[in-house]
Amino acid sequence: MSITGEEIERAEAALAHNYHPLPVVLTEGKGAWVTDVEGRRYLDLLAGYSALNFGHGDDELLAVAHAQLDRLTLTSRAFHHNQLGTFASELAELCGMEMVLPMNTGAEAVETAIKTARKWGYRVKGVPAGRAKIVVAGGNFHGRTVTIVGFSDDPEAIADHGPFTPGFVTVPFGDAEALRAAVDEDTVAVLIEPIQGEGGVVLPPDGYLRAVRAICSEAGVLFIADEIQSGLGRTGRTFACDHEDVVPDMYVLGKALGGGIMPVSAVVSRRDVLGVFRPGEHGSTFGGNPLACAVGTAVVRKLKTGEPQRRADELGRVFASVLSELPSSAVDAVRVRGLWAGIDVRGRTGRDVCEGLLGRGVLAKDAHGSTIRLAPPLVVSEEDLRWGVSQLAAELA
Repeated sequence: MSITGEEIERAEAALAHNYHPLPVVLTEGKGAWVTDVEGRRYLDLLAGYSALNFGHGDDELLAVAHAQLDRLTLTSRAFHHNQLGTFASELAELCGMEMVLPMNTGAEAVETAIKTARKWGYRVKGVPAGRAKIVVAGGNFHGRTVTIVGFSDDPEAIADHGPFTPGFVTVPFGDAEALRAAVDEDTVAVLIEPIQGEGGVVLPPDGYLRAVRAICSEAGVLFIADEIQSGLGRTGRTFACDHEDVVPDMYVLGKALGGGIMPVSAVVSRRDVLGVFRPGEHGSTFGGNPLACAVGTAVVRKLKTGEPQRRADELGRVFASVLSELPSSAVDAVRVRGLWAGIDVRGRTGRDVCEGLLGRGVLAKDAHGSTIRLAPPLVVSEEDLRWGVSQLAAELA
């Protein structure tokens, strides 16, 4: 048996089968490229679902992590540490907000945003106890906790996990009038992804985000933007909301915030929103730990230069151009925003296409049957990007 086969067999024997990974065992990575245990190299066009926006093994981020590892890694929030204030203040500034509540994973941050919205609704808006509602969009993916999957419409996410948390109303993504009709006196927030990544990089109609902002402002409810995948440079802007010059009341961030090194997430908002929390009402042992804060601050400083965003915007134009040349006989639709794309293939499953790409030295991920997602690291070279899409074109030919 090959080394790959042995590693996969060992993993499959001991792991719960909640994933169905492609048959490759990775061992090293640098930039946009990874190497498997057999020594084969692959162009990574998934980038950890955008967690690796800055690529594998970024020298600057690794140096920061190594330095912090030698000093202090965890205190819990029972004590202050010298990395937390810097991280929180610089992230708040990047977002144009005032306060930060740090967590670890994206799902934790979404749960935190939900708790914040409900608490704000009761304490500030004055919604009667137990009646707070949050409006969400169909086709959403905000994580996998019981509360979050309870307002998903993905059968695989929902199956065998009920009963679910009440208080959520679902409307079609991109339908501003349906959203307007769903908001009432008990609504405390609207929670949406500006672009639905897990759904296949589904883009909203032009003007939708501005309409969401207007509806929330008029009704006095919070606009929560889940920018866990779409934020921090992926779409050619700091946030996907920036494409319509929209500022939500609350950003939910994760993935790229940890630089591909640490799980780091955060809810970022105004003082009148996050200020509803009192000591003991929410927390996390590892949330805002020194190592996470050191890496997160380094990520924020990269983004403050604007260079990652500019690169994603410029290369995104190349990306869109070469993807538009994919054989029309094999493709039903292509959706691109920055360095992020969803391709609906014809006559094959997305899994089948991704397995074919694996054989060609390219890593990608399928979504919802016939769709594949591409999210190259923002550090990918134009030459490598073109080569990766050429392999997709050859696979689809």
